[in-house]
Amino acid sequence: MMNNCNIQLKVYKKQKVKLLLSQILLLIIFLFIWELLARLNVIDDFLFSSPSKIFSLLLEYIKTNEIFKHIWISVYETVLGIIIGSFFGILIAIILWSNEKISKLFEPFLVILNALPKTALAPIMIIWAGTGTSGIVVVSISILIVITIISAYNYFISVDKEKIKMLKSFNANKFQIFTKLVLPSNLINIISIIKINIGMSWVGVIVGEFLVSRAGIGYLIMYGGQVFKLDLVMMGVIVLAICAYIMWKGIDILENYFSKKRGMK
Repeated sequence: MMNNCNIQLKVYKKQKVKLLLSQILLLIIFLFIWELLARLNVIDDFLFSSPSKIFSLLLEYIKTNEIFKHIWISVYETVLGIIIGSFFGILIAIILWSNEKISKLFEPFLVILNALPKTALAPIMIIWAGTGTSGIVVVSISILIVITIISAYNYFISVDKEKIKMLKSFNANKFQIFTKLVLPSNLINIISIIKINIGMSWVGVIVGEFLVSRAGIGYLIMYGGQVFKLDLVMMGVIVLAICAYIMWKGIDILENYFSKKRGMK
């Protein structure tokens, strides 16, 4: 039995390595084709830039340490949005789960709020919250909080009803049911919600920085577009993608850790 588990683990690790190498190879091929098409003038390098030009510009920003200032500002705003939005979203979902009357009362309002175009309302939110970091973070929170509430609430109510009945038969109250059954059962799901929130928070931050910021990755992209410096735009997009991936990967590692821990029990 132990040998079979070890063999399966080795096969799984090999598959993961193969997948990673395939992804890296795919990225290299894409960059190579992009560079080749730009050098052969098949695509206009003024409009599409090229990997070599983007890399050269990135090196310039790294040498002056300017890029790190923009990254820090955007990451700080994004993390704030994720933490505040996820916390209050999950907290509201807990309140809705704990009281069926409240959940029925607010259900149509949540559906309407989820349908609203939050990015279109961003200028109004920034006027309400302020034109600094607070306004940008509010835009970020507005994009992710409703979907966090809906997702978390649906996960909470999907817990096995028979297990809830069993706990109630032992006179367990709502708090005990939630802490002993509902929350532990949905720990992986909550982490998955946070993974999704990373992307949505970045959207909110970039939109906010487009509108009011004088620094940040969104500001770099917007400024590059205004002065028709497409190398800067593409550099900002690539830096944004790298930052988002690193944050996503960190949460993914955490999710895998808890999944393995849960599987061992």
